[in-house]
Amino acid sequence: MPRNIKIGDSKVLESRETPDGTMIRRRRITSDGTRFTTYERIELPELTVLKRSGNKEVFDRDKLLTAVRRSVGKFFNSEMEVEQVVNSVTNRLYDLGTAEVTSRQVGEAILDVLAEVNEVAYVRFASVFREFKSLDEFEKIIREQREKKEKK
Repeated sequence: MPRNIKIGDSKVLESRETPDGTMIRRRRITSDGTRFTTYERIELPELTVLKRSGNKEVFDRDKLLTAVRRSVGKFFNSEMEVEQVVNSVTNRLYDLGTAEVTSRQVGEAILDVLAEVNEVAYVRFASVFREFKSLDEFEKIIREQREKKEKK
């Protein structure tokens, strides 16, 4: 597929809202018949992340997407499922109602979402995020997840 596709030189074939309602997916076609997909997302106000080192950086949804994809993406069946995880995490961070969040809050938001959608991805991410040093820590988090699941 050509890399120099210009959206202005294309026609929209179909528009659909994504299942979670956070984006609009558009199927497009250029005059030479090349088809491609674009996604339209609401642009949110800037959010700052306070890192453990004390540095601050602007929240980058694409960086979050890459991190989730790299760390637990293989536990999902499609790229759309990974997108939904990232959308949910992003929404939770903005729902905190502050202009600044800590990297710890970002990690905990990822864990909260993963706990709801994929148990194995949750345990894997937790083991890295919380820096597990023993099997006891794995057993504890698995036990906690089972207890939460039984309460539902």
